[in-house]
Amino acid sequence: MNYNDTLQYLYTQLPMFTRDGASAFKKDLTNTLELCRRLDNPQHKFKSVHVGGTNGKGSTSHMLAAVLQTASYKTGLYTSPHLKDFRERIRINGQMISEQTVIDFVEHHKADFDEIAPSFFEMTVALAFDVFAKEKVDIAIIEVGLGGRLDSTNVITPLLSVITNIGWDHMNMLGNTLPLIAGEKAGIIKPNIPVVIGEKQEEVADVFIEKANETDSKLRFASEEWIIEKLKGERQKAKGTTEELLEIHVQNKDSGLKTYDLALDLPGTYQLKNVKTVLSAVDELREQGFIISDGHIQTALKQVKILTGLHGRWEILSHNPLTICDTGHNPDGIEEVMKNIESVDYKHLHMVIGMVNDKDTGKVLPMFPKSATYYFCKPDIPRGLDAEVMKAQAEILGLIGDAYPSVKEALLSAQKKAGNDDLVFVGGSTFVVAEVV
Repeated sequence: MNYNDTLQYLYTQLPMFTRDGASAFKKDLTNTLELCRRLDNPQHKFKSVHVGGTNGKGSTSHMLAAVLQTASYKTGLYTSPHLKDFRERIRINGQMISEQTVIDFVEHHKADFDEIAPSFFEMTVALAFDVFAKEKVDIAIIEVGLGGRLDSTNVITPLLSVITNIGWDHMNMLGNTLPLIAGEKAGIIKPNIPVVIGEKQEEVADVFIEKANETDSKLRFASEEWIIEKLKGERQKAKGTTEELLEIHVQNKDSGLKTYDLALDLPGTYQLKNVKTVLSAVDELREQGFIISDGHIQTALKQVKILTGLHGRWEILSHNPLTICDTGHNPDGIEEVMKNIESVDYKHLHMVIGMVNDKDTGKVLPMFPKSATYYFCKPDIPRGLDAEVMKAQAEILGLIGDAYPSVKEALLSAQKKAGNDDLVFVGGSTFVVAEVV
């Protein structure tokens, strides 16, 4: 098989969450463990950091990888989903694995897949672990796919566990209360392995405290350790705007002497939460012997996108009119998106929005402004929510606009109708953003 044939096999023959939804989520680790056994357990052959949470885990993973790369460690990075190319999921020092690596892995293990019947995600995790072991990475940042306790990535024993925050997402699989969701995310906490929690949230803090006590794991809440002062904003104007670095001053609450002056190339305001998580995680890695200087942190966070290939986080697509996309798609993510939209100077807002059909639109749609003009669209995946259905649901809430047969047609229409001083926002789903970046 060539590369396209290989991808076609993966996308059509293996149960895939983007296509099949919850039925593709395997509620145990049996398949992953068996695949890893047949690969001689690569997950035990490299050091790792395990990163979970509802929002921010992708950005946090990329920032950590950028810091470790800058500190001259050969760094693996496993994230999901991809936006354009399957190989975005598996990188070493920011470089995607080769097409041939994917082809060879599938060809060599197709008989195992036929016998074990893994999901698309289980196969991908096994490929990542196999690559990181064979390439002898110094450390790998492993992002949880969904949940934590039963996620395929949860067969590693990391140096450090990181959980960014807890919010409403995938309730049909993780639970319909925040403590239940937190319990699933806390499943990545391992005995005697330290854990960093990004945000201390009153509703769920005790879940993590109790779990850490059970596992005798050192626990720290990053939000309680750092104070951030925004020095220079990234307020964007519709005319002649340029992407600016977000300049901040960070100070440790306990030790006023420990400070950082940082410039971030990831400008969304929500990245301020993620930076605290990254700094606490770096502290833990330093305590375990990693040589990471303040200069490494400053250099890395200034060029995360260049170092790791991260896209889709409050990303400017064009300037006339100003067009910005963001992958935020659950209630907490949309709340952060709206904060960022409020930070932009514009005359009128045009919203290009699409979602998947198992998303709780009843929680998300009411968060959008009624003053905007809407361009409803269906992301090009089987789980995409029909644009006309979404339009009808939105109209009940006073969100007015038209339905379009594709994301690109919706965006083109929005950009044609928008004035030079207007803002066009594209989002609602990672899969919508994937079609425009």
